[in-house]
Amino acid sequence: MEQTGTIIVGAGPAGLAVAACLRRADRPFVVLEQSDDGVGASWRARYRRLHLHTAKQHSGLPYLPFPRHHPRYPSREQVIEYLELYRRHFEIEPRFGQRVVSIAQGPDGWWNTTTAGGVHRSRQVVVCTGRWEVPRRPRWPGEERFTGEIVHSAAYRSAERYAGKRVLVVGLGNSGGEIAVDLAEQRAHAEIAVRSPVNVVPLDFLGMPIQRATILISFLPLFIRDWIGRLVSRLAFGDLRALGLRRPQQGPMTQIVKRGRIPLIDVGTLALVRQGRIRLRPDVQQFEGDDTIRFVDGDVQTFDAVVLATGYDAGVPALLSGLGVTADEAGGLRLIGDSPRRGLFFVGFNSPPTGLLRQIAIEAKKVARLIARG
Repeated sequence: MEQTGTIIVGAGPAGLAVAACLRRADRPFVVLEQSDDGVGASWRARYRRLHLHTAKQHSGLPYLPFPRHHPRYPSREQVIEYLELYRRHFEIEPRFGQRVVSIAQGPDGWWNTTTAGGVHRSRQVVVCTGRWEVPRRPRWPGEERFTGEIVHSAAYRSAERYAGKRVLVVGLGNSGGEIAVDLAEQRAHAEIAVRSPVNVVPLDFLGMPIQRATILISFLPLFIRDWIGRLVSRLAFGDLRALGLRRPQQGPMTQIVKRGRIPLIDVGTLALVRQGRIRLRPDVQQFEGDDTIRFVDGDVQTFDAVVLATGYDAGVPALLSGLGVTADEAGGLRLIGDSPRRGLFFVGFNSPPTGLLRQIAIEAKKVARLIARG
């Protein structure tokens, strides 16, 4: 049984950030990562066109910014490059292929983190597994008869294989919007089934990253931030009802804070809709026949493939079973009751309007300070 000061579960951005902060504080730690692919496994597994939707100057992890030669919004490959650079810079050596199956606190107050390879004892445990692990997979009547491909966005890699084909993307979130752009750029016939009302914000506004504007107004009451967000959307895109899009009752900031749902950050999707290169449809009602889909408005169309950009379930990681941990409506984790378990921390489960990576940097420094104080 191995013993150390802190066990960090996960070698993504959150796990690396915590490790770097503990390294600077000269506190011992071990990073356990279930994947064998390297740091940032979730980034490595995503589609190739993916870009960071927050600006690099507000998305760097503690004590090491993104490289200067990276663009404002780094690509998937550049984010992975940065995470590898970060690991080397702070001499972090995760133990890969170490899937944590349980975390339990012993009567002596020490934590026992169990993997297939054994048990690690530590004073503290920091869970950094991320809030988007389990793909949400809706079902429709008749889909078992569909002869084309149905794939969740978690398994989608690139649009090259869909060139010339009719592809329906289900869901107009950030993955759905960018995947549709990817399909259109590769000459696929892309359509999006819009399942619910959607808030849309620009990636940049008046030459400024929308994230920076969100940071600048973060001190204001939520209803005022919602009003500003809707005004910016209107100025950037006009009346989206002309495209058939409905605006939800909740504003973009309330949607994030109360429900953990990020508005569509437009990366060119709406321009392609206006050009007719992407078509918007209402929600799917059912599948009919080998290649036919009926929408809720009664229209029937044929498709060669379907990409489900239907999001992920946050929930509580199974490894925390029995610890009295619950997820709030926005996906953040908290302990049930008023007395937190000493030495148990979560980093990377809160995604505020100001950006997930920025929040990870804030949380990692805070957790490292608490651990350093003993």
